[in-house]
Amino acid sequence: MPIEAGGHPAPDQAADARLFLYDTTLRDGAQSEDVLFSLEDKLRILERLDALGIDYVEGGWPGAIPKDGLFFKEAMRQPLRHARLVVFGSTAKPGVPVAADGVLADLLAAGTGAVCIFGKSWDLHVQRALGISLEANLALIHDSVRYLKSRSDIVFFDAEHFFDGYKANPEYALKSLGAARDAGAEALILCDTNGGTLVDEVARMTRAALALGAPLGIHCHNDSGLAVANSLAAVVAGAVQVQGTVNGLGERCGNTDLLSVIPNLMLKMGRRTGLERERLRELTPLSRFVNELANRPPQRNQPFVGSSAFTHKAGVHASAVLKDPVTYEHLSPELLGNRRRIPVSEQSGRSNLVAKFQEFGIDDVRASDPRVGELLAEVKELELKGYQFDGAEASFELRARRALGQVPDYFELRGFRVIDERRLWSDQSRVPGAEATVKVRVAGQTEHLVAEGQGPVDALMKALTKALGRYYPGIDEIALTDFKVRILDGKGTQAVVRVLIEWRDRQRSWGTVGVSDHIIAASYDAMVDAVVFKLFSDGVAPAIVPANAFAAGAPVGSV
Repeated sequence: MPIEAGGHPAPDQAADARLFLYDTTLRDGAQSEDVLFSLEDKLRILERLDALGIDYVEGGWPGAIPKDGLFFKEAMRQPLRHARLVVFGSTAKPGVPVAADGVLADLLAAGTGAVCIFGKSWDLHVQRALGISLEANLALIHDSVRYLKSRSDIVFFDAEHFFDGYKANPEYALKSLGAARDAGAEALILCDTNGGTLVDEVARMTRAALALGAPLGIHCHNDSGLAVANSLAAVVAGAVQVQGTVNGLGERCGNTDLLSVIPNLMLKMGRRTGLERERLRELTPLSRFVNELANRPPQRNQPFVGSSAFTHKAGVHASAVLKDPVTYEHLSPELLGNRRRIPVSEQSGRSNLVAKFQEFGIDDVRASDPRVGELLAEVKELELKGYQFDGAEASFELRARRALGQVPDYFELRGFRVIDERRLWSDQSRVPGAEATVKVRVAGQTEHLVAEGQGPVDALMKALTKALGRYYPGIDEIALTDFKVRILDGKGTQAVVRVLIEWRDRQRSWGTVGVSDHIIAASYDAMVDAVVFKLFSDGVAPAIVPANAFAAGAPVGSV
């Protein structure tokens, strides 16, 4: 049997057929409770998905969402190298002729030539949600697909609630698929809309749908934590199109995560997709890119692409991985654009520290070196006090290099003071303000300087960089990008806190940590690590100031 329209293979070819990847991040993924993509965000994501090699990108539902109408106008001007842009909507409304239906008109007006519509396959929904007869719903599906197919290149039919419908009335659920098939749909998409179907049920019902003789797709939600497993089971059973989203974004518990499905299909199951193998290295950057646009924190433990996916914290694991990664890794992280991490913690052994030294480019330190043992004892003592180096590797690198005598003394803190105030003006507005004073010893001189800022941390950082700026001009490049505080015990306002701060300059980003029963002191410790790490990484030597460095009459270190 030949390849059918739209590129989807007929069922008797499906066992070794090329699979088609269908992304719905811009539509279904945008229904995540905490996600709001701008028009520009959607265009940028479309560009990345196209570059990756995704076959179909569902852009949204014009008419239902005004922004989606604007998106299609802009997206159709954007040349795509691989992906086919798909517009999404529903069947026509009951009682409205398809030629006069506004929803179908909006779909055709998008101009994509590829349409995906959903219709009811669960008799409960037909009778209660639509309030029409079962036969009338079949006619609605058939007529809508046929009308769109007569005016479009590709029409996919999403059988909403197919699996729940099959459990309740298998004959009718299959009839809904048959109505779309007879009208010319390129593929019939089996939807686990409520996300409650189990893996064996998906496999069995997919095989039953194959009897219709049409290409099948799978669209799963993750309410039972099985979206990826169910999608793979459907492929094994004969489905040739897999729908999902980047990072599993979606309503409630999300959709199938394509970033888990793709490597499983290609690297574990040996199935062909539109992606070239080397493109898999783009999966981790794509995950971070979409999270950034969604203003969503990344899931560290996300399979394949999460920062913890190939992290080995236990000393036994780290030791084994350094000898042979296969001992504790099911895939090479480099295949996916990820990397192996061996963090340092209270569970670490000497192997973890040696691995970290190697990351820093220090290859001549062995586990038997007494300095490694001393550093390990120091790290465990610090973590007992509340330090955490998983997100503050710059702070750890400084301690490691100090253990080897590599970090010079750039300056010495003599003291600091912070005054924080909120001024209440006559119009009842409150203007935040803070003033910080820092005294440091640098290059044989005492610098005692003051600065103002929006808050105490901002003021303190400005005072410190002001005090050191004449000796180390490059430190004014440092910018704070993230600030997290964690209370470590239950002592209320007297609690010990851990402050994790992310920094960046023109070349890199790094994290530092400070722990204290005083939040400003903890912030200052993390701040000092940031400055020292910047100076050391830039290869700056400790400042040396000649006796006549400053103009006569100008007191050194004046406020």
